[in-house]
Parts: sequence; structure tokens; C-alpha cells
Amino acid sequence: MAELNTGGGDGKGKKVRSKKQNSGVDLTAMVDLAFLLITFFMLTTSMNKPQSMNLAMPDKDKKDDVDTETLVSEERTMTILIGADNKMKWYMGKTDTPLEGPADQTYGKEGIRIELLKKVKSVPQLTGDPEKGLIVIIKPSKNSNYRNLVDILDEMAITNVKAYAIVDMTPEDLAILGEN
Repeated sequence: MAELNTGGGDGKGKKVRSKKQNSGVDLTAMVDLAFLLITFFMLTTSMNKPQSMNLAMPDKDKKDDVDTETLVSEERTMTILIGADNKMKWYMGKTDTPLEGPADQTYGKEGIRIELLKKVKSVPQLTGDPEKGLIVIIKPSKNSNYRNLVDILDEMAITNVKAYAIVDMTPEDLAILGEN
């Protein structure tokens, strides 16, 4: 390296100053500490967990040896039909002889949620048994979108409906919905 000599002449008559050393800070320890802290916080941070709803599905291994139907009173059964273009209808009871409906409905708190809340309260009063609550059958058509099905499942959780099922649509249901 080259040195720059700033002293002028022979140096007589001037005070001799001591040469100052350059002070250097070793940052190796600081960098090590920073990486240790970054690693610690990365390993101890919990990431957002995806929100999901539990869905009980029947076992595929079990075969139906006995053709039995579960008999449920019509007053407890509400069927929700989901169609194309955000179309939805609901009725109480059987498809061929509904007790109430079929009625068009919208999604959200001003739509189907009001009807679900009414039925959740009225069905146990009709049956006289608080354990026998509302049963909702959800029937999406092939033309319905996934978002509408998720919205209905969210309504089941919001309105605290304990028993609901997703079932294939029948030709009678398609006729009620107005689809082929």
C-alpha cells in the first residue's frame, strides 16, 4: 500500500505528534447475532392456519346390506336447492307435497339466514323435544357454483344447524328449480 507523508520539510521547530491509529469495529459478532435472532423468530412464529369446517362423509367401504330409510317427520326437514346464477329455493317437507314453499331466497343474513333461524327455533317447539331439531338437506345442481355451496355451509354453522346433508338432486327438484 502506498503511504502519504504529510509532514513538511525536516520537521524542525514543530511538535511531533503521535500517529493516530484507525479504530476498527469487528461486526462479525453482530452479524452472527442478527442471523440467530432471525432464525429464532422464523422458527417460533406461527403461520396463519387455514380455516376449514369439519364435514362428516359416509364410509365408502360400508355396503348397504339392508335397504332401510330413516324416517323423519316432515316438519323437521328443510330442503335447500342451489341452482345456476346464484339461484336458490327452499321448502319444508317432501318434494311432491311440501308443507311450506318452495320459495325463492337470496344468500346472506337478509335472505336464507332469517328462514333458518326461524326454523331452528320453531321445529323443537313443534316436536316437543329440544333434541329433535331442524334437519337441512342441501341439494346443489350440476350448474351451481362452489361458492354458493360454501355460503350455505357457512349459514349452517352460523345458525347452529346440527344436522344437515349434501344430497344429489332429483329430477323433481330440478323441475322445482327450473333447470333441465
